[in-house]
Amino acid sequence: MTNPLLSRVAAPPIGQAAVWAAAYDGAHGPLINLSQAVPGHAPPAELAERLSAAAGMAAAARYGPVLGDTALRAAYADHVSSLYGAGIASAEVAITAGCNQAFFAALMTLARTGDAVILPGPAYFNHTMTLQMLGIEARLVETTAASGFVPEVAAIERLIDDRVKAVALVSPNNPTGAIYPPALLAAVFALCQRRGVALILDETYRDFLPPGNGAPHGLFAVPGWQETLVGLYSFSKSYAIPGHRLGAMIASEAFLAQAEKVLDCVQICAPRPPQAAVEWAIPALAEWRAEMTAEILSRAEIFRETLAPHPDWRIEQMGAYFAYVRHPFPGRTDVAEILARRFGVVTLPGSFFGPGQEDHLRIAFANVSAERIAGLGERLARAEVFLAGAEDPAPIPALA
Repeated sequence: MTNPLLSRVAAPPIGQAAVWAAAYDGAHGPLINLSQAVPGHAPPAELAERLSAAAGMAAAARYGPVLGDTALRAAYADHVSSLYGAGIASAEVAITAGCNQAFFAALMTLARTGDAVILPGPAYFNHTMTLQMLGIEARLVETTAASGFVPEVAAIERLIDDRVKAVALVSPNNPTGAIYPPALLAAVFALCQRRGVALILDETYRDFLPPGNGAPHGLFAVPGWQETLVGLYSFSKSYAIPGHRLGAMIASEAFLAQAEKVLDCVQICAPRPPQAAVEWAIPALAEWRAEMTAEILSRAEIFRETLAPHPDWRIEQMGAYFAYVRHPFPGRTDVAEILARRFGVVTLPGSFFGPGQEDHLRIAFANVSAERIAGLGERLARAEVFLAGAEDPAPIPALA
């Protein structure tokens, strides 16, 4: 009775990790949940107050424009125009119910069953799942630690044929954390222009780039970018509101006119209360966002220092929110499950991100405190003893 395309899609990975975490008995201290890219802090009080006030407004309880409230589209257009040094019109912005919905709408606008889209491998699982359930082939351009998990332009071009409708990149990358250099993005964009395919660029984690490096890229300043580029973004991480489901898409007006049909059938409009609150927050919380970026970057350094005494757990790449770590048990597919069930360290196995990734773990270090990160090394050491076949180590003292 079910769609066979959907039946062949794997179950949501975060849910699987939650099952493993629920089996942990607390013997080694409090759970260290490094599985999901969610902020470990609440939104600032001023934003929370505005969310609450907006939720009680009659206007915010009604349907809104399918492509988003006019004020938020304008505020976001002004923000990205300043960030990229380009003129992006509010009519070239759509507000969506999270970045995943933006990706889904973009895919349905660009491709149909039997077409193909190029993804970097390892690939963000929700992107792969979306392609599978729509009957669109996911062509992986493999990346490796040797190349910093950054795709080669020539390798992308070799995968392009008449069935390919888009190249979809995520930078900073999920799962590896790799930050794609502006020159690489410019080269991929030029390739897509030349070959007549779209470039979908998911920049969910761009606000957590190290400060002082300028714009992440210059693509929006290229004349005629609207013919090729679809930019995606999430407000979830930067504003600590993942449960409110708010994302954005930048594309040509003609493209958004087609995407609007998809959005209207899926949810009609993004949630109204967070749209009202975030329109204020974009300019007002710039300083707070910078402070949160500094905090995340400091956690990255603590994570690096924590793993330094445990070289068998090798950080092969690390970026805005994630570390991609090679574990010391090649060929084993149960490492992430054992870490969660027995030692209370919840990560995602590399196999969730594509074939050939079984020896890796994706670790989302941004959503736990520095203290919890510092306690990770001891757990990994004890897990290593267990996985090597020795006795289950004695519990460690619980963290405060």
